[in-house]
Amino acid sequence: YGAGHIVVDPVMMSTSGSKLLKDNAIDVLKAKLLPLAEIVTPNIPETELLSDTAIRDDKDMEKAAQIISGRYGCTVLCKGGHNLNDANDLLYDGKACRWFFGKRIDNPNTHGTGCTLSSAIACRLAEGKSLPQSIKEAKTYLTGALNTPLDLGKGNGPLNHMYALS
Repeated sequence: YGAGHIVVDPVMMSTSGSKLLKDNAIDVLKAKLLPLAEIVTPNIPETELLSDTAIRDDKDMEKAAQIISGRYGCTVLCKGGHNLNDANDLLYDGKACRWFFGKRIDNPNTHGTGCTLSSAIACRLAEGKSLPQSIKEAKTYLTGALNTPLDLGKGNGPLNHMYALS
């Protein structure tokens, strides 16, 4: 279809490590979708699955991102956190690593943070912004949404996507 920017949030593994896709769906994602992506935004468990690499520290994240980029031919934004670092994300564009630093926010309502980040990146890219600028602005948006708790229902809920509306 000639899409200009394809941002793929793989949504294969939850933050807690639960598998969200069947093996045959993961195979299709790897074979058909990831090679089309301009950027893929896996969380730590997904990064481990896509790279076949255990991640224990920042160097492991860098190595895994390089493997994924080489394997699927796309830029990788490995989303940090997940008890590994504060909320630092690693961008690997096939040539160099660049870190985007963040602070962990104490908010139990975090459902959809990864999807929100990748969607915000796609929106900024559609506006014609560079990938690094898109990531920076998307992280700023996500931080704002997490800094303004929205308590809906019971248990952990969604982040507050409309925090900036008055």
